[in-house]
Amino acid sequence: MSQSIAIAIAQINPTVGDLKGNVARIRAARAEAAAQGADLVVFPELCVAGYQPEDLVLKPAFLDACRGAVDELARDTADGGPAMLVGAPWVDGERPFNAALLLDGGRVAAPRHKQDLPNYGVFDDKRVFAAGKPQGPIVFRGARLGVMICEDMWTPDVTETLTESGAELLIVPNGSPFEIDKLDQRIQLAVARVVESGLPLIYVNQVGGQDEIVYDGGSFVIGADRALLHQCASFRDEVATLRFVRGGEDGSFAVQAENRIATPLEPRAAIYAALVLGLGDYVRKNRFPGVILGLSGGIDSALTAAIAVDALGADRVRAVMMPSPYTSRESLEDAAEVARLLGIRCDTISIEPAMRAFSAMLAPAFAGAQPDITEENIQSRARGLTLMAISNKFGHMVVSTGNKSEMSVGYATLYGDMCGGYAVLKDVYKTTVFALCRWRNAVRADGWLGPAGPVMPERVITKPPTAELKPDQTDEASLGPYAQLDDILDCLVEKEMGTAAIVARGHDEAYVRRVWRMLDLAEYKRRQAAPGVKISRRAFGRDRRYPITNGFRAGGA
Repeated sequence: MSQSIAIAIAQINPTVGDLKGNVARIRAARAEAAAQGADLVVFPELCVAGYQPEDLVLKPAFLDACRGAVDELARDTADGGPAMLVGAPWVDGERPFNAALLLDGGRVAAPRHKQDLPNYGVFDDKRVFAAGKPQGPIVFRGARLGVMICEDMWTPDVTETLTESGAELLIVPNGSPFEIDKLDQRIQLAVARVVESGLPLIYVNQVGGQDEIVYDGGSFVIGADRALLHQCASFRDEVATLRFVRGGEDGSFAVQAENRIATPLEPRAAIYAALVLGLGDYVRKNRFPGVILGLSGGIDSALTAAIAVDALGADRVRAVMMPSPYTSRESLEDAAEVARLLGIRCDTISIEPAMRAFSAMLAPAFAGAQPDITEENIQSRARGLTLMAISNKFGHMVVSTGNKSEMSVGYATLYGDMCGGYAVLKDVYKTTVFALCRWRNAVRADGWLGPAGPVMPERVITKPPTAELKPDQTDEASLGPYAQLDDILDCLVEKEMGTAAIVARGHDEAYVRRVWRMLDLAEYKRRQAAPGVKISRRAFGRDRRYPITNGFRAGGA
């Protein structure tokens, strides 16, 4: 029976499908853990394949390549260094499992299969994986390790099986996406499993951006006494080794010494860090040379530009100011000042010639019709066309600047301001945009590539938001006050509340019905929107799947 065991948490950033790169990351983390004296290195869920691999798991060639990568890593452990617990799709029968594999002594020493497959929100594991059957702990150098994978920790069943079969330590590899307040929820669930089992628990989460999803890390260790003994930083790679020593009359494991507990990020800092990591990884992992965006002088484009510079550096961010006859002098000045503060290139390309050309071209078809929103949308589409042309010519990905409030109610133009490869503010309500701008003007975190100090002039934050598509236009004149709009949208989108319950919060019933109708009617636009960072429990896309053709309207619930 082992008297002590040193276990390393390897919080790494894999890339889906990049098996060669992921193997290199795993090897680098193992080398770091070996230098720290680790006996075992625990990696996140499906770290060999990257998470979530989605329908790649349905490809036999991908499964074969994953097995080859695991065998390659297993051979590394013949060197007498640390064993590894890695995650990979693993075929053992007709369908693959989501597996955690102990690699030791040059071989795959023990597989364990995920039992509770999530099938909600962004998760679709039941579609591609087989559910594992209950299994006992893995015996490793005299210690009995109870391995459960991510969702297996969210209910008591798997913990109960492992405890009853003699586990001494609980180890949980994870691919748990970032959401606001999610870290607290993970810790509370882990504490519940510790209370039920009386065992220490090691929770290892991955970090990094994968399409819409951002994994925030924040791995931790909880002792049998429910004390938080170690917590890794959020949104960054980290390898940390803890030594567990037997003690007491029952010979149970306890951490030998106190370890570092990273300070949790406050909500604005966590959201901003998720946006930076999500955009940065999307650009880097898809090998874009940089990004380009329209800089209007408004708050959304200013925040998008700041996030892009913090993620990629000023030299990889290009902006274009595209004025029309309705663009104010203030907007031109504010866009120029944002570019100056961030140190980015900003070209000015007027869309007035395009507006005249479209007006002349469409005059015969529009004869007898009065100007309306059509002409406003043409302006937006002229700007989108301009950005896409520069993107095509130089390879920079277009970042769209719309926020969740606009995406919710359709206050965005298809093939215009919605065009682009990534929509970094897609899950960020307008009221949160204001809060993030004020926060970023005062704070710069280590590792970000943008400047310290303000990144936009105060006037960008305080002036009334406007699309400037016609004279004297303001967003709130069209949509209502953002504080009210966002609260109603939160009720409709995140909480799925009915009209009566929302009105009871103090909102006007006619306005609630109007917002609900706009939300429903804009579904076809959202289906064509670019991906964007998920920060909420109900991001548009896989989290919220409503039919476009939908006859159920406000007042029916």
